[in-house]
Amino acid sequence: MWEEVEERTSESAELSGSFVAFMVLATLIAAVGILTDSLILIIGAMVVGAEFGPLAGVCVAVVQQRLPLARRSLVALGVGFAAAIGATLLGTLILRAVGTAPDELSEEIHPATLFISEPSTWSIIVAVLAGVAGVLSLTTAKSGALIGVLISVTTIPAAANVGVAAAYADWGEFTGALVQLLINVLSILVAGIATLALQRAVYRRRAAAQGSNR
Repeated sequence: MWEEVEERTSESAELSGSFVAFMVLATLIAAVGILTDSLILIIGAMVVGAEFGPLAGVCVAVVQQRLPLARRSLVALGVGFAAAIGATLLGTLILRAVGTAPDELSEEIHPATLFISEPSTWSIIVAVLAGVAGVLSLTTAKSGALIGVLISVTTIPAAANVGVAAAYADWGEFTGALVQLLINVLSILVAGIATLALQRAVYRRRAAAQGSNR
C-alpha cells in the first residue's frame, strides 16, 4: 500500500508546466470571484487548484523519510504559489487599468468573500479536518472525497486575495489573506503527517500480528 501511495504522490508533487498553469488559472478565477463577490467562482477556483498534490507529497515524504520527494514537493508549492500570486497581482492591475475592476477594495465591494482575508479558529479546524480527509482519500483510493477537501479549504482563494490586495495596496487585507494561506497550508501538513503516521503505525502492528500468527 505504501509503495502505491508514494507513487501517486510522487506523480502529483512534480513541478511541471501543467501544475503551474492550474495554479495560475485557479487563482485568477478566485480573483475574479473576489472582485465580483461571487462565491460560485470561489468554489470553482478551489476545484481547479492543484495544490493538494505537493502538500500530500510533503506529508508522505516526512513519514517515509524521503528527502527527494520532500524537496520536489516544497519546490512545486513554492513556485506554484509564487507564480499564481504574481499572475493574480498582474491580472488585477490590468483590470484596474482598463476600468473593469472596482476602484477600491472594501468590505462593501465583496462582503460575501471577505472571510477569505479574515482567518479564525474555524480556519484551523476546517484545514485540519481537510488534511485528515485528504490523506484518507489518498490512502484508501477514494478520489471522490478529495474534491470535497479542495472545496473546504481556502488555500487558492487566500493566495488570490494576496495578489488582489497587493494590487490595491490594501495591506491589511493582504496580511489577513497571507495569514489565512499559511494557516491552511500548515494545518493541512500537520494533520496529514499525523494521519499518515498513525496509519503507518496501525499497518505495522497488524503486519506484525499476522506474522506472529503464522
